[in-house]
Amino acid sequence: MSLAIVFPGQGSQSVGMLAALAESEPAVRETFREASQALGYDLWKLVQIGPEDKLAQTERTQPVMLTAGVAVWRAWRNMGGSDPLLFAGHSLGEYTALVCAGSLKFADAVRLVAARGRFMQEAVPIGSGAMAAIMGLDDASVERLCAASASAEEIVTCANYNAPGQVVIAGHVAAVDRAISAAGGAGAKRAVRLPVSAPFHCSLMQPAAARLAEALAGVQVTSPRVAVVHNVDARTRSEPDQIRAALVEQAWKPVRWVQCVRNIFDEGVTRVYEFGPGKVLAGLCKRIERGLDSVAVYDADTLTRACDEG
Repeated sequence: MSLAIVFPGQGSQSVGMLAALAESEPAVRETFREASQALGYDLWKLVQIGPEDKLAQTERTQPVMLTAGVAVWRAWRNMGGSDPLLFAGHSLGEYTALVCAGSLKFADAVRLVAARGRFMQEAVPIGSGAMAAIMGLDDASVERLCAASASAEEIVTCANYNAPGQVVIAGHVAAVDRAISAAGGAGAKRAVRLPVSAPFHCSLMQPAAARLAEALAGVQVTSPRVAVVHNVDARTRSEPDQIRAALVEQAWKPVRWVQCVRNIFDEGVTRVYEFGPGKVLAGLCKRIERGLDSVAVYDADTLTRACDEG
């Protein structure tokens, strides 16, 4: 069996997450303690008590999700789990992958993604941007739908290629709403606005990307000991400057998750573990490549089974 480990991004967080795993694995609380020291506030308290609307603020959600993924990874290692053949992460999860691959220091990454979340939120005034999920259309059809719904002043483009027949779009509110209205006539099974605070992974995030580039310039990046598949083009990188560039591009270009998973499969991977709260990526991986055994690892039972199976 060849293993890949993947990490989720925003959207999988919830109040109370990882509480059961923390009872049996001290690494969970210790990892959140380190993150809290880096940020200057109690991240574990936020995760366990909330409030939910504060947890959903992107500058807090991003370090929460990164810390959660690293915590599960450390618990895996403490139980004798081995390095995978490849790492990958969806959007924010790419930073988690780079930490676990040894390319970014954990404390640096926690502070970096908190800043990334703030940059993204400040790039577009609240209420002027939106995202929506389009179900039941192929990629080319969604791209045509976006082109027809955009205008000279209002953009809407594909932001996440999540699975065959599942594409997320992002842009100005009016353009996104036009695309939603037109989706049914184009043959979509469903089109729905997503509860997010900013239009991620589209050109409206270029101001955030510019600020992120400045922040990344001050962070140590090293060659990963395990290759990480990057969202922007589903390729791996070893040079620190190339990794920085990929992270900057990722902020305003689409997440090509389908191609990432297909490239992982083409490398001979037969099993994928999703480390962190939720089961979103495990489900997407199964839809993308039926030959992949995809498992979500988020509590003591799933972690124990994963370690027993290798």
